[in-house]
Amino acid sequence: MSAPISTILVVEDDNIVRMLIVDVLKELEYSVLEAADGKGALAHLGDGQKVIDLLMTDQGLPDMNGRDLATEARKLRSSLPVLFASGYAESIEVPEGMDVIGKPFSIEQLRSKVKGILSQKA
Repeated sequence: MSAPISTILVVEDDNIVRMLIVDVLKELEYSVLEAADGKGALAHLGDGQKVIDLLMTDQGLPDMNGRDLATEARKLRSSLPVLFASGYAESIEVPEGMDVIGKPFSIEQLRSKVKGILSQKA
């Protein structure tokens, strides 16, 4: 019996970048939810019917930064793993228990990072 498919919420305001990330995650056989901003992400997170195993968010969003989104997400789902994707990965402070991946990243880097985070949760 195979493991259940993990669901990842991808929050990215650049439509092309979001589409590429979503395509890669789907190829890696994850279920994916999408949002273009913090408000859309919080709507997904606030829906108790949705299983979300990982929040992957851009640091710079039009309505709030990724860190603020992560803080709000943890109020709704206290144990939710968070992965920040940033072109400035070396310069952002990552809260304890959260991870960061630098943009641009390879498919292999994304696969490895996501798999590592989700295996800690299991």
